[in-house]
Amino acid sequence: MATEVTNNVPENTEKEKELKDDAPVDNGQNKEETPAGEKTEEKPPIEEKKSEPAAPKPTVHKANFEKDVVYLYQFSRTPLLPSTSPYCLKVETWLRLAGIKYENVDHKAKFRSKKGQLPFVELNGEEIADSTFIIKELTAKYGKDLDAGLTADQRVVTHAMISMIENHLSWVILWWRAKYPDSVIKGYQVNLQNALNTRLPNPILNFCYKFTAGRKGMRKAKAHGIGVHSQDEIIEFGKNDLRVLSDLLSDRPFFFGDEPTLLDVVAFSNLAQLNFIDKEVAHPLRDAMNDTFPNLVGLVSRMKERVYPDWEQVCVPVEPPAQPPKKDKETKEGTGPAEKQPLADEPEKGKGDEKEKELEKEKEPEDKEEKPEKQEK
Repeated sequence: MATEVTNNVPENTEKEKELKDDAPVDNGQNKEETPAGEKTEEKPPIEEKKSEPAAPKPTVHKANFEKDVVYLYQFSRTPLLPSTSPYCLKVETWLRLAGIKYENVDHKAKFRSKKGQLPFVELNGEEIADSTFIIKELTAKYGKDLDAGLTADQRVVTHAMISMIENHLSWVILWWRAKYPDSVIKGYQVNLQNALNTRLPNPILNFCYKFTAGRKGMRKAKAHGIGVHSQDEIIEFGKNDLRVLSDLLSDRPFFFGDEPTLLDVVAFSNLAQLNFIDKEVAHPLRDAMNDTFPNLVGLVSRMKERVYPDWEQVCVPVEPPAQPPKKDKETKEGTGPAEKQPLADEPEKGKGDEKEKELEKEKEPEDKEEKPEKQEK
């Protein structure tokens, strides 16, 4: 017996389908909800406005810098030497020889580079640290290569000699400074008040310098390896380095002829640390230069005359800015030292000498009589 297949779908489903077919297709655009009977107006998609990125703030100390001017940050001047750091003196000497416009920033040794070093320079809002990288980048930017005329063999000698000076001879000098910090202050006539821009007494500053610089310097010398030797052995190391430089220089004005190169700059910057020590302070390597290696003394003198014709002006330390005297109660009341200079600008306050006080007392009754008149008016 055949069975009938019945359709269980409700009758209203067909009507719902018709209504769905007539409904507009939602294409994802924004629409406004409007009351019944009104037409809806479709709006174009809202475009988000992209905010322009803010200009990065300069990360340099000299915010109002001049374009293409090199700002040099180094240690403070001394009366005998432009800088007691051979690396700072190296950069400044190179800048002068290359004829690049620069400005020495007297920052009282407050700033350090991002690497924690001095010297460093700022150029067009960017910082360059480490003397080797400073000279390398500035050479590429300005096209000032002091070694442009050297042969390949001379460049090899330059690299070897600079490595010997900066990785050996300079450490002999650093060891001496750490061993005898008091001789550093006397030998370069360092005024720590001027160098640090502080009003603390120099005896206290000198004591702190001897304690901190001596300990830190000896730790560095021992970490380098040179500090584990005896004093006589270290001085002998230094004399051997001076002998090598003297033999290479021979009787020439500069190492490779009549014009100074980068090797002359590095040698001058380190030998000057010895040559310009005050004569009253003993130093065996300075004496060796004068007695045994006079051609090195001549090299230092020629570099000084050529690069620093204003040596005397450069070496004068900048005085700290004068601070106004503190005004305490005694000064205002005209007691103590201020009695000789009464404050004539403030007679109405009743402060000053005895004559001003008497005048003030005479004025008091008049002031009392004037007050009622004002009230009556």
